Amino acid sequence: MLDPIISFFTWIFQLIGKGIGIVIAWILWPFLLAAQWYRRRGIILKAIVGVLLLALVGLYGYFFWQSQAWTNFDPGYASAYSREGQSASAGEAIISAAAATGSSSSSTGEGDIKSCAPSAITAVTADLIDFNVNQNAWLSSMLLYKLGLFGVRWDATPFFDNKANFQRGVHQAVRRTAIELVDRLGRIRGSSQIDPRLQKARGSLQFDESTWYIGFNPPGPKTPSPSFYRTGLEELRAYNRKLAACDATFDARADNLVQFLDRIVSDIGSTSDILRERSESHNGGWFDMRADDRFWFSYGQLYGYYGIIAATRADFNDVITSRGLVPLWDRLEDQFRAALEVQPFIISNGREDGWVMPTHLATMGFYVLRIRTNMVEVRSVLDR
Repeated sequence: MLDPIISFFTWIFQLIGKGIGIVIAWILWPFLLAAQWYRRRGIILKAIVGVLLLALVGLYGYFFWQSQAWTNFDPGYASAYSREGQSASAGEAIISAAAATGSSSSSTGEGDIKSCAPSAITAVTADLIDFNVNQNAWLSSMLLYKLGLFGVRWDATPFFDNKANFQRGVHQAVRRTAIELVDRLGRIRGSSQIDPRLQKARGSLQFDESTWYIGFNPPGPKTPSPSFYRTGLEELRAYNRKLAACDATFDARADNLVQFLDRIVSDIGSTSDILRERSESHNGGWFDMRADDRFWFSYGQLYGYYGIIAATRADFNDVITSRGLVPLWDRLEDQFRAALEVQPFIISNGREDGWVMPTHLATMGFYVLRIRTNMVEVRSVLDR
């Protein structure tokens, strides 16, 4: 009675085994041919090829390690930029304690101003660049990332691209912030001179993400992407040092805060639409090879903006306190933190009403919309 059923399942498993065997044979076939060729060569050629193979294995080992090791990744990092207890907004003069108490020995007029408050937004933007290109390797411009899997881009596979997409998401937040620092925050009412350090930082951070030492459009040697980003990092820190020495400008006005929030809302709104499109048009569950790209890009973008929003609270302290925005800002930061707690091991893009495969893109899209809605609410209060 059970023999036909057992025979059927045996046949099924045999077919699966043969299929797996064919796939493995197809993958190993080029390596077997290379091994046969290698055995027929002379000792000198074998030594040269052996050294090259060892170098290639070492490079791939380094690449695989860098793609999996997320050095200093910390979803709670933004708390370091809140600067609790600091009453001065960015660019405001910090008066010495002696001058504040009216000490005659220190009452020297302008000499009482020891320094100005640096910009936390600038500091976190620089630190995010440092996190992307110094504490971690910038994957998108690495040669082995560009070569992909047998010529197939890693972005088109489910392997070794999560960190690269996360880095691009962080960098998207960095680039947008650099633009706003140049156009509005780092000058007075848009009519004063653009700060040259911020201008150079913005130009460096807009550079292509995937340039290696050699390129083909046009052909020739290139400066790799991380070198440009490091230049932007140094220029941002140079600006902040000037600001702390009261030799630069940061315009912490309410209308500038409104415009800054508008730009962030627009940026994450675009990401929300990307998540929606992928979630609605592709329901491959765990087999959607591009779902992880969308998820980790949006995650990286929120990771970057989380620190920037916390820093904005410090830089616009007077505005946020005087307008009664502290409860709304607390909730906004809590929503960022909640979104960053979503860290699935495998990204699935299933149906929203499915019961087997989850839909992580819809979940991330929900958090993005919550954050966007709260930011719009903060903006509406500022507009009153």
